[in-house]
Amino acid sequence: MIPSSYPDAAEMARLTARMLLEIKAVNFNSKDPFTLSSGLPSPTYVDCRKLISYPRIRSTLMDFLTVTVMRNAGFEAFDNIAGGETAGIPFAALVAERMALPMTYVRKKPKGYGKNARIEGDMTEGQRVLLVEDLTTDGGSKLSFVDAIRETGATCAHTAVIFYYGIFPQTEKTLGDHGVNLHSLCTWWDVLAEAKAQNAFDAATLQEVEAFLNAPKEWQELHKK
Repeated sequence: MIPSSYPDAAEMARLTARMLLEIKAVNFNSKDPFTLSSGLPSPTYVDCRKLISYPRIRSTLMDFLTVTVMRNAGFEAFDNIAGGETAGIPFAALVAERMALPMTYVRKKPKGYGKNARIEGDMTEGQRVLLVEDLTTDGGSKLSFVDAIRETGATCAHTAVIFYYGIFPQTEKTLGDHGVNLHSLCTWWDVLAEAKAQNAFDAATLQEVEAFLNAPKEWQELHKK
């Protein structure tokens, strides 16, 4: 894999957005908003899990993610690739294969029996671990995974995701304050731009989505049930 032979970050973001739209992993609905895991409403929802069922797209995006990490963090920056339970596990395996590195995964909480472990696979003290996930919104859920990795004596200073919401300004600070750098392929802004270019949704829906992206907290307050 030669990073210089791949598109630049902007083109990878556009192509990633296009692929997510093509497999209908992107959902916009301003009239009947989705409920996020936080319990708050949103006119947008992305399901990166769908990617595992589309081999050509899956392979391309994993190439993009691996190249992005190599360009940003270095070619020999990691010793272990960890996936976050559950959505991050297949993507971590695919990145680990491309980087010829061991793969592990991190449970959301101890399994409650046996060794009561949170880390599955071999992770050892001093290893430099890349945490791979499908997406991040505000970065908060990543911190627990990072802490579990660090408890083994390994280090974790980077996380890579396919999709980054890119609308909550505190996200990168939250991760940065925890000593974690974020690497991603595309954001809602990239998806909105590609959706407009393709006329993938009606104008009213796109306008409402843009209003949400510009002021997500205010939009959510206005649309609380």
